[in-house]
Amino acid sequence: MKRMYHYATVSKALDQLNEKGFTCDFNRNADVIKKNPEKFEIVHVYRYEGESDPGDEAVVYGIKSTSGKKGVYVAGFSAHSDQETAKFLFDLSIRGR
Repeated sequence: MKRMYHYATVSKALDQLNEKGFTCDFNRNADVIKKNPEKFEIVHVYRYEGESDPGDEAVVYGIKSTSGKKGVYVAGFSAHSDQETAKFLFDLSIRGR
């Protein structure tokens, strides 16, 4: 996994990753990653913690497929977030270290 500058906000991280070619929204295509994890690699991870509100916590993943497609997945920690996918991506990032 590559180390990069830690951006101040989630939106800044997304903007910078977009400029680096991470244009696919993997939040909309999470099932593809779940079904074919061997075809994806997490290359960037940025974690954000809310100072006073746990609902402000998020992780931004920069993901690349073996076919070269690059995109992002943003996992939140609110009660409404997709914890199954967030856990899957977290586990995937550990294996990739």
